[in-house]
Amino acid sequence: MITEMAVERVEFTCGRCWHEWSADYDVQQYRDEQGGQWEYFSRDGTPVPSPYTPAGAPPCPICGRRWVGRILARRPVPMPPGATHTPRLKITDASGHRSERHGARLLGSAAHVQPEPLGPPAEESSEPRVPR
Repeated sequence: MITEMAVERVEFTCGRCWHEWSADYDVQQYRDEQGGQWEYFSRDGTPVPSPYTPAGAPPCPICGRRWVGRILARRPVPMPPGATHTPRLKITDASGHRSERHGARLLGSAAHVQPEPLGPPAEESSEPRVPR
């Protein structure tokens, strides 16, 4: 059973070239029949591993190295049916109900303003550079 749904904006900062980028992930938390808690991530409708783990970290678009993301923002998606006072509309014609939604363009996971670039890393320095 799904227990929570949200959209999470995840920021990545490459530790090699210091490029910053972000992406939106759809996240579902659910409980299986044995009571175990699970998380399911997807981007643009495609299942993906968690961006918060090394296995799910996407490659840097500049140098290809992989870096684990950190959450920037989160938008919970209300679970249906909601409280009795929640605005809702009964669908009486399932096949014809808002049929234009099937042809609407996909709202891409990277279709938002990206972080400002930091610029190239400083030349060999003895002190590590800390991203902002």
